[in-house]
Amino acid sequence: MPAPRLIVGLGNPGRDYEDHRHNVGYWFVDQLAQQLRVTLTAQGKFFGRLARAGDLWLLQPTTYMNLSGQAVAALARFYRIGPDETLVVHDDLDLPPGGIRLKQGGGNGGHNGLRDIQARLATPDFWRLRLGIGHPGDREAVIRHVLQAPRRDERELIERALDRCLLAWPALAAGDYAAAQRQLHVKIVPS
Repeated sequence: MPAPRLIVGLGNPGRDYEDHRHNVGYWFVDQLAQQLRVTLTAQGKFFGRLARAGDLWLLQPTTYMNLSGQAVAALARFYRIGPDETLVVHDDLDLPPGGIRLKQGGGNGGHNGLRDIQARLATPDFWRLRLGIGHPGDREAVIRHVLQAPRRDERELIERALDRCLLAWPALAAGDYAAAQRQLHVKIVPS
């Protein structure tokens, strides 16, 4: 597998959203940028905040979640980055807080950010790093759930998951997705 050239953290821009569950993709990219010692800066041409570390681009779309594909497609087309070189980090309702799954391709599970990326890249075949935020148990409560901050116990589990993702970064950066999956796909035991 080719090494990733584009890491996209999904979220919504602005202070009003920064602590929401829907922004875990932003949280990961912020922490990875810190680890790589690069600074994300606004780039209107690419509809997002962007940083470069060698051949690797970090992107936080600022188009709001439902239009995330606009930023991803603009950057991917300009730099000729293929779907198999793209890793999208996003919240996932179907995983418990702290759960992680790394996979390539698949559906969008009703996630509007993924839906827009799939539509604008005309393929679902990019990599996804799915970070669990849990499901509220009622479909009617989903929007409110993703647009709220996690409870303290959930936030701790999510932070531990982000730490595990950063520990797996060397394998991800090398394109060794199988090794990264072995590191990431562990059962969560509540403390």
